[in-house]
Amino acid sequence: MSDATKPSVLFVCVHNAGRSQMAAAFLTHLAGDRIEVRSAGSAPADTVNPAVVAAMNEVGIDISAQTPKVLTTEAVQASDVVITMGCGDTCPVFPGKQYLDWTLEDPAGQGVEAVRPIRDQIESRIQGLLGELLPEQN
Repeated sequence: MSDATKPSVLFVCVHNAGRSQMAAAFLTHLAGDRIEVRSAGSAPADTVNPAVVAAMNEVGIDISAQTPKVLTTEAVQASDVVITMGCGDTCPVFPGKQYLDWTLEDPAGQGVEAVRPIRDQIESRIQGLLGELLPEQN
């Protein structure tokens, strides 16, 4: 790991406007400063999906100030765990990294009602990830 006491996770989806933003927000919210969290997209959107912002507000997490970021080789190299969410083959692969692919519906173009179950699936997966990354602290 990049720091013996602080694992790092990168969440990647195509637009970095929905799934990866929710995952990064949940992990940051639940882990605090115990995990370094990044998110990026292979073709980032201009803004975070408003329905995603609204769905996250419902659970008390404000991501309205977040902006989609472009996926860089440096972000992958600096991360211990890379979690992809539908970015296909655009994510660079480096030896020694743990790669996970989470199959989740894309919230793009959907309303809050459709985003809620995606949000809840992501939260559940983040809870599991947190248990793996910080087993002694949960």
